[in-house]
Amino acid sequence: MPSHDAATPAIETRDLTKRYGDVVAVDGLDLAIDSGVVYGFLGPNGSGKTTTMRMLTTLTRPTAGEAFVAGTSITDREGVIDHLGYLPESPPVFDELSARENLHYVAALHDIPRDVASERIASYLERFDLVDAADRRVEGYSKGMRQKLGMVQAVIHEPEVIFLDEPTSGLDPRAARTVKDLVAELADHDVTIFLSTHILSVVEELADKVGVLHEGDLVAEGTPAELKRRAERDESTSLESAFLNLTEDRDDEPVDAVEEPA
Repeated sequence: MPSHDAATPAIETRDLTKRYGDVVAVDGLDLAIDSGVVYGFLGPNGSGKTTTMRMLTTLTRPTAGEAFVAGTSITDREGVIDHLGYLPESPPVFDELSARENLHYVAALHDIPRDVASERIASYLERFDLVDAADRRVEGYSKGMRQKLGMVQAVIHEPEVIFLDEPTSGLDPRAARTVKDLVAELADHDVTIFLSTHILSVVEELADKVGVLHEGDLVAEGTPAELKRRAERDESTSLESAFLNLTEDRDDEPVDAVEEPA
């Protein structure tokens, strides 16, 4: 359950900006996302989504503006880190360790008592159908198995805010259903989910609110139904149609692909 003041947004940004030289990756982003909200973060490739997530998870410093996660400024990395979970597009797993060892390592980083960690790990391994492979080295895992392991790593410490970048990538339908059910279950317990994906049906099913980022700017925000109405199509219009309408006739710049200076 969230421990910060319920009146304070779980995620808040004010004029959040990131530049790489002359390239503006994220331009004055303002967000306020409440506890328990599943926020679908959409945008074409290179729109600034990954850069935004990296700033909010303290992996990249903003050029300007400020942001808060669970009421704590992202400038306080130690203060923020235990409040958030993060699944990047490529899960950060150690190939030389087994899945069980990876999870115990992450649990130890978050000071979870070993008996508590063992119980949670056993439950998640069962839930994600990884029991038979739990003690095998991860180097032999498929993309889908790595993705499931990365998802467990993101939630094992029961964070208040979870950032998910393409969480169903590489998953078969059954595993994707498990991820979607877990997201819904966490949101029911007031965990905030910041969900970035190109699979719009996932956003349409799960998101309470959607933000559309394009060329570093937030060009639209609202419920999936509101975005459909904004697209000025008929009632059967999908979120995909609304998304395409909102981002049409714009030139995409490969912002997310820009290398951050050393």
